[in-house]
Amino acid sequence: MSRRRQIYEGKAKILYEGPEPGTIIQYFKDDATAFNAEKKGTINGKGVINNRVSEHIFTLLGHIGIPSHFIRRLNMREQLVKQVEIVPIEVIVRNVAAGSLSKRLGIEEGTPLPHTLLEYCYKDDALGDPLVAEEHIACFGWATQEEMQDISAMAIRINDFMAGMFAGIGIKLVDFKLEFGRLFDGDFSRIILADEISPDGCRLWDINTNEKLDKDRFRRDLGGEAEAYQEVARRMGLFPEGGLSEVLDLDSERKKRGK
Repeated sequence: MSRRRQIYEGKAKILYEGPEPGTIIQYFKDDATAFNAEKKGTINGKGVINNRVSEHIFTLLGHIGIPSHFIRRLNMREQLVKQVEIVPIEVIVRNVAAGSLSKRLGIEEGTPLPHTLLEYCYKDDALGDPLVAEEHIACFGWATQEEMQDISAMAIRINDFMAGMFAGIGIKLVDFKLEFGRLFDGDFSRIILADEISPDGCRLWDINTNEKLDKDRFRRDLGGEAEAYQEVARRMGLFPEGGLSEVLDLDSERKKRGK
């Protein structure tokens, strides 16, 4: 499919005008960033894997009634999605203490939480996506009370499903980030899941060894980032035996040819 006008380029994706009104083409990059883009690098094949992982998870979530912007995957790096108005709130779903939660509260990383914890951050790179309370969200009109009820309910359902899905392939879902958007129908809108769900926005640990299989390998200079992403895709069964290497080789050749 020929690309149309570029709408936006973020840290991990590029958005293009879609083929029909109300649609967008989402292109997944190999660029990797951390600490609000203070650290930058590349994870070879990340965009290909994240595209496939996100497609798979969004499809399964659709089967349990979670509405999303996902329409279909177009090729190795692109998917077609519905155009939405992004709610300027990142939802962090936590099952195990890690990352900023451990630093803020002095809780040892790896400590299971008594129950699933939802945190909210205001989406603003210049401010470092600060942690906010529901009172801030209501006060500044970033989302209505009804929208926040829908967002929190969906986040808990998504977590319940994903935790079981990953546990079935020997992966512990430590925490993950979600974004939501408003899908408009005339003057009315409803909240749906947006953005992506992939190892970029999830902490995924091997259930037996606690080996990190996510972007923390990049954040913490552990090495083996590409192999970790590939291992997640392999366990999810998203590529036939040996198929991932072939796909990544083909993608590499296309990039060399400028396609």
